[in-house]
Amino acid sequence: MRYLPLTDADRSSMLATIGVDSVDALFRDVPDHAKLPGKIAGLPDHMGELAVERHLSRLAAKNVTASTVPFFVGAGAYKHHVPASVDQILLRGEFLTSYTPYQPEVTQGTLQYLFEFQTQVALLTGMDVANASMYDGATGTAEAVLMAARVNKRNKVILSGGLHPHYREVVETTCGIMGMDIRAQAPDWKNAEDLAALLDAETSCVVVQTPSLFGHLRDFTALCDAAHAKGVMVIVVVTEVVSLGLLPSPGSMGADIVVCEGQSIGNGLNFGGPYVGLFATRDKFVRQMPGRLCGQTVDADGKRGFVLTLSTREQHIRREKATSNICTNSGLCALAFTIHLSLLGEQGLVGLARINHANAVTLADKLSGIKGVSVVNDGFFNEFTVKLPKKAAKIVSKLAAKDILAGVPVSRLYPDVEGLDDLLLIAATEINSVEDMDALVRGLEEVL
Repeated sequence: MRYLPLTDADRSSMLATIGVDSVDALFRDVPDHAKLPGKIAGLPDHMGELAVERHLSRLAAKNVTASTVPFFVGAGAYKHHVPASVDQILLRGEFLTSYTPYQPEVTQGTLQYLFEFQTQVALLTGMDVANASMYDGATGTAEAVLMAARVNKRNKVILSGGLHPHYREVVETTCGIMGMDIRAQAPDWKNAEDLAALLDAETSCVVVQTPSLFGHLRDFTALCDAAHAKGVMVIVVVTEVVSLGLLPSPGSMGADIVVCEGQSIGNGLNFGGPYVGLFATRDKFVRQMPGRLCGQTVDADGKRGFVLTLSTREQHIRREKATSNICTNSGLCALAFTIHLSLLGEQGLVGLARINHANAVTLADKLSGIKGVSVVNDGFFNEFTVKLPKKAAKIVSKLAAKDILAGVPVSRLYPDVEGLDDLLLIAATEINSVEDMDALVRGLEEVL
């Protein structure tokens, strides 16, 4: 980002233009408890450039990074190995652009990779058709809820207690403001909720997740049957897309819409974004699908070509007819996903998924041998929940001090819910070696 110097006169002019009398007035919507009063401790007002670089380097060196220590943090964002070849192909001038590809979007190269991306997503999810990517899994879930309401003209939404709470909050924010009746269930860490009993003639859709936030594997076939009998649509969310290399696809269970977070393939942790949302549905619902759809055709000479077949964005059709407010998408992230998955191939994805699961099983077995520690899951993919004899947040802090990033305390995701303090989410992927796992086990034994 460029440095843009400002004078007091510049600031006054801009504030006057937008109609506020101070910089503080710009941040009046930020709660007071989130604001840092006064100066930042240890950070002087003025310093030479070289001194600033050294100071910031020392501050940065205090961070414990995912790449330098044993790392078992998941909960919706997973650290996987991304081959160097992915980034090398992404750097090609045909792909890497600083601008949203509105104009390149009509070029054959862009349309072809979007077509291939859609094909990959449809095959992964077991659905008929996929769009050309969303921003991320959470916003894609909100779009799916809105789509379901367009299809069956109903207003009530049931959100599973196994759905990631950040996804729940995005749905509540996006769909709640549209007047939808959102019914979020309590955290389902025991995998015991009965969603079918909540469905009625007013329900538009039920949103579920597999593996759930707590790592439980779930078969939604019976739920889909019960929902369809009442005209309710089932939206299945997958936050760890590598799991689809081993687990039955949501399409095979009868899902109406499938939303995934695609970060795990081709994309790094990226400090929480940008990510890439995968979105797939049935043929009969395609005209209510948000975003855009690329198709293939032939030109006047019979040569294969690619075209933007369907786009429901307000840039392309009348605003009142638009079914999507997506202005652009995570195109480069989608391309990274496509490149990585192409390099893996079907067998490679299955192999990667097997390694993930095997590592998670090995780690769970090791942790179960620690006195007072128990794994709550009957089955899981690469992430599971453990019950600790002490508060998980304090344990995680103590392990971080030992350069081990042990996982995500459930209480961090549900700060207002009691009874979850001793639960810890732990993820293991192909990056975790036996030495990493042994370090976690030793560290946990020491701090308990």
